[in-house]
Amino acid sequence: MADLLDWLRNHSFVLSWLAVFSVIAFVGTLAAIPALVVRIPQDYFLHDRRPPSGSSNDGSLKHLFLTGLKNVVGILFVLAGVAMLVLPGQGLLTILIGLMLMNFPGKYALQRTLISQKTVLSAVNRLRIRAGRPPIVIS
Repeated sequence: MADLLDWLRNHSFVLSWLAVFSVIAFVGTLAAIPALVVRIPQDYFLHDRRPPSGSSNDGSLKHLFLTGLKNVVGILFVLAGVAMLVLPGQGLLTILIGLMLMNFPGKYALQRTLISQKTVLSAVNRLRIRAGRPPIVIS
């Protein structure tokens, strides 16, 4: 027990920054998650394959930059969501949003698996109903 107390005293700076990050992440997800969840189309998860997004891949530098930026933001959301599994925040929803932002093979199947979880779907649909949007429908 004395070793633990010594470790806590020696690492108080790191623990303070973890506490600050936890509060910022918690407040950030309170604002960002609902805003992103209400933008998901109601029928997005009804298809066997990912529905077309409507954006074109023209191969321009601007498109590559924006895709890279979107992936970096997605990775940050996933990492924050994993941290929120033990810190205050909406961990599973944050991970889901991060995965939705990223581009990788098998992404749509993973999203469908996650949203099919009763707790995730009910949380997402509660947020959508509060925002006046219809609930997400899954097959």
